[in-house]
Amino acid sequence: MLGLSVTLAHYLVVSALIFGIGTVIALSKRNAVAVLMGVELMLNAVNLTLIAFSRFSSAFGQNGQPLSGHVFVVFVLTVAAAEAAVALAMAVLVYRQRETVDLDRINLLRG
Repeated sequence: MLGLSVTLAHYLVVSALIFGIGTVIALSKRNAVAVLMGVELMLNAVNLTLIAFSRFSSAFGQNGQPLSGHVFVVFVLTVAAAEAAVALAMAVLVYRQRETVDLDRINLLRG
């Protein structure tokens, strides 16, 4: 049996990959819903990092609260849910007025 274990570095690499994918999606897509999905991927990557640091800091016996990372994740999830609800509501309103969700074609400053 091989003594393979998942370390903090593994979690950070996966989190960095997810964050990078979210960044590419958020910056390259023209559809507003796709941009929102990219932002949600980035927030989930941050959540993974917070959970990993929380788990491994308590495993190494460092001082601090072992659930502090989990508490931050709950706050990030709350902000992400509020952001998604508000952004999707705005996307629906813009679609009703402009009949598109293409970010290049939306110009709300013009009448």
